[in-house]
Amino acid sequence: MNPLALKSRRVDVEDSFDAIQDYCWEQGWTDGLPVVPPTEDLVRSMLMGYGENPSTSLGIIQPRNAQVTLEKIAINAVMAGCKPSYFPVVVAAVKAVLKEEFNVAGVSSTTGGGTPVVMVNGPIARQLGINGDAGCFGPGHRSNASIGRALRLVIRNIGGQIPGEMDKATLSTPGRYSFCFSENEDRSPWDPRHVELGYGPETSIVTVAGIRGVYTVMETTVSSGIEILNTIVGTMKGVGVSNYYQLGTRTQIVLIICPEHAAEMADYGLTKSDVREYVYQNARMPVGQLQGVAHYGNRNWPAWIDESHPDTMLPIVQTADDIVVLVAGGDGRHSAWLAGWGVTRISTQEITDAA
Repeated sequence: MNPLALKSRRVDVEDSFDAIQDYCWEQGWTDGLPVVPPTEDLVRSMLMGYGENPSTSLGIIQPRNAQVTLEKIAINAVMAGCKPSYFPVVVAAVKAVLKEEFNVAGVSSTTGGGTPVVMVNGPIARQLGINGDAGCFGPGHRSNASIGRALRLVIRNIGGQIPGEMDKATLSTPGRYSFCFSENEDRSPWDPRHVELGYGPETSIVTVAGIRGVYTVMETTVSSGIEILNTIVGTMKGVGVSNYYQLGTRTQIVLIICPEHAAEMADYGLTKSDVREYVYQNARMPVGQLQGVAHYGNRNWPAWIDESHPDTMLPIVQTADDIVVLVAGGDGRHSAWLAGWGVTRISTQEITDAA
């Protein structure tokens, strides 16, 4: 038996760019941007270096209840514009979102417009040119754009998350086209995330978070690391921030610190652990300001929250460990925090060459 025997049905389409794009659009297979035609040769090439049978399933994806096979992932990776060398990263990202705790169907169906963000650590980021430096959240790098897009096409085309159907986002987000970047390990004063988690420096991982928004923070005035951190924390306090209402489901956040801010925090003596603890202790709001507004009707609060005491201070997350800290970006004093969707857990997966 041919180990690369493909199982998907073949479709004959007129050999023209417009005809292929129109057909994919009519089938609902595209995010609105042109796709690379997933020819048999290109799909085989995508699978060639991975070393597993194309029919190997990584699990079931909801809400369509469909098997996520390597072949189906490869088809979507081709359509997204990935190189074959990117495929192990795409597969690792798919494995991460298929974990039960990530709740990919919930993240992708919510009216809040949640989206997965793929964060890459380890040597593979440099090997593939996954940008974690200037402009890493935006366009300009094929690896970032196509890897993030491949994951979204898998969620759309295999999972059935079509806008207006199972995807119920009120406004949605550009992150649902693609959102992928790497930690800027070269400019970080701290250990990168994979080393923090106990992996060896030679190991590469993806971390996938389900987020509902990106909040950028400019701090160009103060230079003390603790003052910078205080400015960032100040942007986290607001009645419209859903995290405060979803402590019972352990909502999480991702804090992206630019290299200049990170260097100043490190000079002040702060570690990543210190940063997490400071955010946990200081990003807090009184119950009285949260009652009767915003997401209050859908609140999920632990038993210790006493609503009869309006001065009770609620943290933005249940524990400091619910905060992921990464260094990313280029020159300029702009950091950001990514608000987590309420019913998901950040998922990490090692990147390997085979399933």
